[in-house]
Amino acid sequence: MSLSEAALVLAADDARALAGFYAALVDQPLQAGFSPQHWRVAMPASGWLEVYQPSRSRPQPRQRGRLAVCLRRDGDAPVLEAWMEQAIALGAQRLDAPRQEAFGSEVWLLDPEGNGLLLVVRDS
Repeated sequence: MSLSEAALVLAADDARALAGFYAALVDQPLQAGFSPQHWRVAMPASGWLEVYQPSRSRPQPRQRGRLAVCLRRDGDAPVLEAWMEQAIALGAQRLDAPRQEAFGSEVWLLDPEGNGLLLVVRDS
């Protein structure tokens, strides 16, 4: 049997709001999921971001670990700056200043619920 789709699953205190944040960043519509506490965002060319509110019987405490959402666009440093400002206006928090790397530019943020978020703009 072949795989039909892949997804990154993200627990959230406010699943609709966090999914809306990511939908705005990738310019995709917010889609209802399997329950009122579950929302989906199509990731261009790479599956889905599934955002859900955990059951009270199986809570998922907030924690910052090694897993982060990485979003990438083609462009240059001004494209990254504008994208970062959009993320901040939507509720993200900047961790570091944007920096130039061999592959392009990047900036580390925290999404509105404190999850790691890396925005990458690859030189086109």
